[in-house]
Amino acid sequence: MASNSVNTAYPMPPANADLQTTWAYLEEGVDHIMTKLQTGVSYSKYMSLYTVSYNYCTSSKMHSGADQPGGGIGHRTNLMGSDLYNNLIRYFVNHLKTLKTQSDSLQDEALLRYYAQEWDRYTTGANYINRLFTYLNRHWVKRERDEGRKGVYPVYTLALVQWKSNFFLHVQSKNQKLAGAILRLIERQRNGETIDQGLVKKVVDSFVSLGLDETDINKVSYEVYREHLEAPFLDATEKYYRQESEKFLAENSVADYLKKAEERLREEEDRVERYMNTNTRKALIQKCEQVLIREHAELMWENFQQLLDYDKDEDLQRMYALLARIPEGLEPLRKKFEEHVKRAGLAAVEKLVGEGAAGATPAEVDPKAYVDALLEVHQKNSETVTRSFRGEAGFVASLDKACREFVNRNTATGTSTTKSPELLAKHADALLRKNNKMAEEEDLESALNKVMVLFKYIDDKDVFQQFYTTKLSKRLIHGVSASDEAEASMISKLKEACGFEYTNKLQRMFTDMSLSKDLTDNFKERMQQNHDDMDITFSIMVLGTNFWPLNPPTHEFIIPQDILPTYTRFSQYYQQKHSGRKLTWLWNYSKNELRTNYLNQKYILMTSSWQMAVLLQYNNDDTLSLEEIMNATAISKDILKQVLAVLVKAKILINEETDQYDLNPNFKSKKIRINLNTPIKAEQKAESTDVLKTVDEDRKYVIQASIVRIMKARKTMKNQALIQEVITQISQRFTPKIPDIKKAIDHLLEKEYIERVEGTRDTFAYVA
Repeated sequence: MASNSVNTAYPMPPANADLQTTWAYLEEGVDHIMTKLQTGVSYSKYMSLYTVSYNYCTSSKMHSGADQPGGGIGHRTNLMGSDLYNNLIRYFVNHLKTLKTQSDSLQDEALLRYYAQEWDRYTTGANYINRLFTYLNRHWVKRERDEGRKGVYPVYTLALVQWKSNFFLHVQSKNQKLAGAILRLIERQRNGETIDQGLVKKVVDSFVSLGLDETDINKVSYEVYREHLEAPFLDATEKYYRQESEKFLAENSVADYLKKAEERLREEEDRVERYMNTNTRKALIQKCEQVLIREHAELMWENFQQLLDYDKDEDLQRMYALLARIPEGLEPLRKKFEEHVKRAGLAAVEKLVGEGAAGATPAEVDPKAYVDALLEVHQKNSETVTRSFRGEAGFVASLDKACREFVNRNTATGTSTTKSPELLAKHADALLRKNNKMAEEEDLESALNKVMVLFKYIDDKDVFQQFYTTKLSKRLIHGVSASDEAEASMISKLKEACGFEYTNKLQRMFTDMSLSKDLTDNFKERMQQNHDDMDITFSIMVLGTNFWPLNPPTHEFIIPQDILPTYTRFSQYYQQKHSGRKLTWLWNYSKNELRTNYLNQKYILMTSSWQMAVLLQYNNDDTLSLEEIMNATAISKDILKQVLAVLVKAKILINEETDQYDLNPNFKSKKIRINLNTPIKAEQKAESTDVLKTVDEDRKYVIQASIVRIMKARKTMKNQALIQEVITQISQRFTPKIPDIKKAIDHLLEKEYIERVEGTRDTFAYVA
């Protein structure tokens, strides 16, 4: 058969040629492929080599039956395959001896270049040879491996095994010469030099290729890579960065070190991407985090406060990002941040109280200034959490905890837990009044959202609820709400935060206002039909006792004759419509307008019921004593004195003699409508006291109801567990005091809602 061989020294052997002839031909071809592949191999030559290999493996079957009785074909095939396989091993060993000799004198980058060049040549050639011996691989090698001989491999794998044992391990055995060359190159790169990354990658990849999993030779094994390169690489990395970080910190600030550490971590991530195996990423990054972050975490924690104090946002971001990489790295920061926010909040309130008028008490703090001071601290630190700490849940929790602390307990509140909710409710009241400066609805909505920010932190939400309800009732009664939309928006926010029950009364108050308007219109219509002598403009608000936090007058009141007919007619009209209901007239909340007829200029006086009752007495007399006015109106002396003081101050009455009050015939005013209806001190003081009294009463019932609910569900419960469960259930509304819970338990024992379990002192049972 003709052959286009590059070297015709060995003609193609016949199909039944012996081993010596066959191998002489094959070895010449194998050597050409392994050493001179760049000169090329013709297709016909390659096919000739393949055919000779195939012929040798199969020819034995044709004349082996006589040689080995009892099924010797298989044995002869095994022998022939084994002969070729062993000759290939001998070839690889001899070939690699040359490489060993040439590599011995090389160092560092020169060694790596030689190694990479020969690796490329060797693996490319081995690939071709692997295909030449396809038949050997498919039959002899497969059979040998199936029968359990693990030291036999397909030809390409065999080539790698030989490279590893006869060349790679030889080079590595000399003080890890190969890995050392790679590590020195990497160190140069870390020091800022430019290196041939492609060369490093080629050598590194060879370490991975040399790994062999004996149980599954097709599976990638990283044993060689890990043992010979990864382990020393990680050790060198640790040593390098430990020295560098210690030296850097001795000469530079922590802020500069944060930048350096961030930069180094980025470089190592990049290194894995460019030439290390991706499986090294986790171990490498862990090692870097250990040396660059964990070992200097204490120093970072110590410097955290300084960064906070000077608002070093970028440095805070870096510190957060670095410490977030190590377990428990952020916890000390969270604690320090919590203390920082708490201090800032307390300082802001202390400054506010200190700036108040000389001798002012915390009780006189302006609600708006107070709320603004708290919000400013929250806003600033909330932005820090979002910007510097990426809104991480732990820092959000620290912010919330600190805010809860300084919102409820500060210089302005003293020991009282009710002061903050009261001031917040008063601020909300000011926002929702007509005369506020938030002209734009968006501004008002934004201000209400800010109220809700602080509301979230209030412990005693029931105190806020009671003050808010009281203030809302005044706004509605006096018609001074900024808008129905704003009121509805605030109630919706409270409902979302605390549930339907919390805002139920507030919504019922609006319902009463709407019904009262209809009732007034219907009453006027009836009066026009039946009584044409009504010259008093009259409107009524009928408000449900259970929903409105309003107290009737504490003293008697004689209704002036001028309004008595209207009072009587409405009372009768209402009783006809709702026969079972009782009206309690709230004169202390009513307001009136009087017209002056005794002066040249006619004025409209806007008055309270008490002021109206006093002034109407002067329709009959120009001068009256305190005693006479008291007898005519039945207003208590202390309140009457305050009422008269307002009228004297407005110069409508003259008080020249003790307890003697004369109508001023020379009264003059630039305004036609004069508002005299200002709250008197006794009423203002009483409002706060009444609210807190109502809260205390409500709390008793809330605690009792909670205990009954819990006991009904659990049937029996120990004292301590019951107290804990009550606190858990109620803490959304307010923080119950343990003595109050114990009193409620005693009350329910007395009323026989619950009982002590016989034979125990601290276990209770529900009484069905």
